[in-house]
Amino acid sequence: MYDIDKITEIVALRLSPGRFKHSLEVAREARRLAEKLGLDEEKAYLAGIVHDYAKGIAGDKLILLAEEFALLDDPIYREVPDLLHAPVGAFLVQKELKIEDPEILNAVARHTLGDIKMSTLDKVIFLADMIEPGRDFPGIERLRCLTERNLDQAMLYALESTICYCMEKGRIIHPRTVIVRNIFLQKLK
Repeated sequence: MYDIDKITEIVALRLSPGRFKHSLEVAREARRLAEKLGLDEEKAYLAGIVHDYAKGIAGDKLILLAEEFALLDDPIYREVPDLLHAPVGAFLVQKELKIEDPEILNAVARHTLGDIKMSTLDKVIFLADMIEPGRDFPGIERLRCLTERNLDQAMLYALESTICYCMEKGRIIHPRTVIVRNIFLQKLK
């Protein structure tokens, strides 16, 4: 399928050492969750390795790339360009690493804001990104426990935690995060 070792080498050269370590931890966590859930472990691992492929790109360059790839579908991206690292990353992963698997590309594109139609792999990458061992924030242990029991409950908690964090810090909240949160809330009622 894909040469994971070669892709990992490319990602290691592209990302900062700290970001690469984070990507490895996300990949390991994604593989563990995939095994537990009966998903393709290699696919989950690969999605974890590449999920932050565009993370080191400066905001102005992310905006230019998003314009080129027709991804600039909300003016909030101009105010918070780092949010573009997920959808731009998916395009770059396809273009530069030749990963064509739509499940992997969707998981990369959706790992920051979520999406109204999240697959189980999308949820695994979203949550693995938040609960990998290097993460530490108020509520992390609860999120880790929820992730073990019910991905949808974990997604709701993760999205609400993100919204609360942004509000506490006075940051802009992308409306998609609120919409996705509401979908999980309705789903769980």
